[in-house]
Amino acid sequence: MSDRQGRAVTVDDVRAARKLLREVVVPTPLIPSRVLSEQLGGPVLLKCENLQRTGSFKIRGAYARIAGLTEDERAGGVVAASAGNHAQGVALAAAMLGCKATVFMPVGAPLPKIAATRGYGAEVVFPGPTVDECLTAAQEYAEDCGAVFIHPFDHPDVVTGQATIGLEILEGCPDVRTIVAPVGGGGLLAGIAAAAKGVAAETGGRKIKALGAQAKRAAAFPPSLAAGRPLPVAVEPTMADGIAVGRPGELTHAMFTELVDAVVTVTEESISQALLLCLERAKQVVEPAGAAGVAAVLEHGYAVEPPVVIVLSGGNIDPLLLSKVLRHGLAGAGRYLVVRCRLKDRPGALVTLLSELAELGVNVLDVMHERVAARLHVEEAEVLMHLETRGSAHSEDVIARLREKGYTLTLS
Repeated sequence: MSDRQGRAVTVDDVRAARKLLREVVVPTPLIPSRVLSEQLGGPVLLKCENLQRTGSFKIRGAYARIAGLTEDERAGGVVAASAGNHAQGVALAAAMLGCKATVFMPVGAPLPKIAATRGYGAEVVFPGPTVDECLTAAQEYAEDCGAVFIHPFDHPDVVTGQATIGLEILEGCPDVRTIVAPVGGGGLLAGIAAAAKGVAAETGGRKIKALGAQAKRAAAFPPSLAAGRPLPVAVEPTMADGIAVGRPGELTHAMFTELVDAVVTVTEESISQALLLCLERAKQVVEPAGAAGVAAVLEHGYAVEPPVVIVLSGGNIDPLLLSKVLRHGLAGAGRYLVVRCRLKDRPGALVTLLSELAELGVNVLDVMHERVAARLHVEEAEVLMHLETRGSAHSEDVIARLREKGYTLTLS
């Protein structure tokens, strides 16, 4: 077994990992974002790890870790716990290196991630609803069966594998000043910061800022960094399930303390708007956790200095969730309205309302007409409408114009 547990991750380690991974991973592209560049007043590029094998960066660390095991250790199999992306990385890496993989995933994990993990040959077990429960169950299983537990973030080999992204960023954007990445357990940004800042120190180059983005409903790093030690926090439901980790690792916390400049939190609204921006403007399908770095720039633009590289860490999103999140993002951008409107219950009233909406340039997506309810007068009806508009200003104008015409509106 690797004897590197507890050792610092060095630039030489990262360079060695890159050689190991040369035939395994795809050097993912850096693409410019015009809309974010205009917002920040300087270059912003997206590092598209959503286009990586298995749909996320996790294959890098998983392969580096499993490749470091002895033949006897690999013969005993490997065990992992994950909401989906680490699961797929471990499953594929184990298959490539010829060992059995057992993966513990939360009940309710996205179906495409479960199917992909099984498709790579891993056995999938569901011990409970949270990633932390899966971590506990997987570690107990490994001890009982003699298999090697592949931690999703808190091991030097895993961090070193993820750190190879940092070398690619510096090659693609040598003058980068800020690197932003999603943060769950911290392995991704810890590795990238070690690589980028290590290379900058070797060359006597400029200071590079490392900024982490955590979902506000699952943000363990800010209180842990303030306390000086890893602290557990209660994880609330979040669309960013891939970074919903309740406690930083010992190694990643130590690396963050030394290498990461700040960790900010982002709301569900910012995440959904970031995902919408990635899809509409960058033509990148990204899962909510993978879009957290973009959300951080939208919500905390003051904290970054261009040129900026934002890591899109994964693109494994359930199509059903994608449709919900897109509606959420459209609503947040003022382009999707859910409105209850009261009108006289008489022939032609609904046609008149819809005609007025058409004149205002509104696309009516759905209509539900209700005539009998305790809240309505006998002569009243109520219409629940899902409307598509051109943005916040248009939405405000539509609401104002309808109220001017005497309609009683309630926004849902």
